[in-house]
Amino acid sequence: MAGPRGNRTPGAPRRNYLKAHHAAWAVFHPAWIPEPLDPSVEELKRIRVAAGTVAAVGVYTFVEGGFAPAEMLQNLLVASVVLLFVTPLTVAVMLWMWRRAGSLRPLRPALLKALGLLLTFVGSVVATVLLLQNANSLGGGLLVIPVGLLTLWMVWFVGAGALRINGNFFGTAAVHRCLPPLLAMVTTWLMALPDLFTGDLHGLGLALGIVFILGAPVTVSAIALYEMARLKRAYGIRLTDHPGRHPAQSPYNLRSPYGR
Repeated sequence: MAGPRGNRTPGAPRRNYLKAHHAAWAVFHPAWIPEPLDPSVEELKRIRVAAGTVAAVGVYTFVEGGFAPAEMLQNLLVASVVLLFVTPLTVAVMLWMWRRAGSLRPLRPALLKALGLLLTFVGSVVATVLLLQNANSLGGGLLVIPVGLLTLWMVWFVGAGALRINGNFFGTAAVHRCLPPLLAMVTTWLMALPDLFTGDLHGLGLALGIVFILGAPVTVSAIALYEMARLKRAYGIRLTDHPGRHPAQSPYNLRSPYGR
């Protein structure tokens, strides 16, 4: 039987890292990230991601009157910038709260690993966008095929990586179980509010535009609050608790890993 992730147990199938989704799994969901405690929450996340993807593709194709890659790339870069600044800031606020209840020094290794995942993802997004924008100039002559293949591989790698981080949010569960849902709420609201305030409704009209813009943060917040409520009720884990009170469980001991 295959292990929870990758080649953790004897006889587990080997991953082919030439396949972008295998590489994304290895990079963005490494072994030090604890597995989720509640499989039902992870199922809700997958449903929300699928629905959000369908809605976004619909807006950037049918509503925009044709596929709008330029706007999608711009939004991808904006999302990366938001993650780059908002994630450390939110974690810093929580560290300031937790410092009154105990030492923060034991959290440093997990924090540095999570920061490494964040920088790796943002760097991958920037590299992919640059490849897409400059594929024609870089792929002249004999390079057109390898550059094209590399670009497609990077697009698939970033997409698969985004699915991984949607579940573990850069491995911040290794610091505190409530950090991933908290960060999900903060980032989705910060990404949605500018469109709402500027009136950029993506050509959907007032009613549908507001529903589309607020759909993501509202559903993400509902799932995140449900997750934190489940953590509190079933495991006694509260966001305000110092992480030292609830050490992360070993990922090897849980039955429902990400991606199953």
